[in-house]
Amino acid sequence: MTEWKLIIHGGAKEIAPEEEADNRDGLAEAIEAGRAILADGGRAIDAVEASVRVLERLPVFNAGRGSDPTIYGNIEMCSAIMDGASLDIGGVIAIERVCHPVSVAKALLREQPILLAGQGATRFAEQMGAELCTLEELRTADPPSEEAEMHDTVGAVALDRNGDYAAATSTGGLAGQLPGRAGDSAMPGCGYYAENGVGAVALSGHGEGIARLRLASKIMHSMNGLGPERAIYAAVSEMERVGGDAGGVAIDAQGRIGWAHNSPHFAVASIAEGDNSPGLWLRKQGQ
Repeated sequence: MTEWKLIIHGGAKEIAPEEEADNRDGLAEAIEAGRAILADGGRAIDAVEASVRVLERLPVFNAGRGSDPTIYGNIEMCSAIMDGASLDIGGVIAIERVCHPVSVAKALLREQPILLAGQGATRFAEQMGAELCTLEELRTADPPSEEAEMHDTVGAVALDRNGDYAAATSTGGLAGQLPGRAGDSAMPGCGYYAENGVGAVALSGHGEGIARLRLASKIMHSMNGLGPERAIYAAVSEMERVGGDAGGVAIDAQGRIGWAHNSPHFAVASIAEGDNSPGLWLRKQGQ
């Protein structure tokens, strides 16, 4: 039987001093939601959804509640989830009025098409009975300070006792973005990927740059040789070619956990079977 693993992130960004405690508390709550499922013998796909749902609920993170508005003031979110056992993918792009986009994405795992955008995604959410929010509920009552630089995407990757991998992402996008924007978060091989026998990865940062470089794909191809941490670091270092920051979390085929970033901060939590408590970080020393 495989030992389960879970690592999550709250975004590649700059965290103001007064927001550090909220970031740590949010990570702790989110990692516990996923841990409880894995420790009970549950599936990786359910664990990553549970962790991301917590991050979507907390306004300190740019996903779900707390999402950034477009140039016209509406909120459009993206999310995706991937089952490494079946390679099933579900994703939503520019979805509106939904409290938990990751759960709508999960409902698309075994549907056709696997990606829905805009009004089609929102209508699907309404038809499936997803929890809906008003624009006022999605906007954070306490926006990030001027010191804090927000980047899109929170995420989670997990390995369960069956040896199955999963990855999930969710984002409120960029402040002042054009309506209809699709970043990397819902694009497989760009912002995320999961495949049994290889591993799983979830990224955050400048979405257009991540998509141009196909960072998730590069990490998946290299991490079982380099190890997950070195593979992520090598990939995010390539962001210099296109501009922008990035960070990523991953679990490789051997169950090794790794994370790296080139952003000022990267809020991360991880836990493995047998650990008494999770590790919580706001940045990696030396990065």
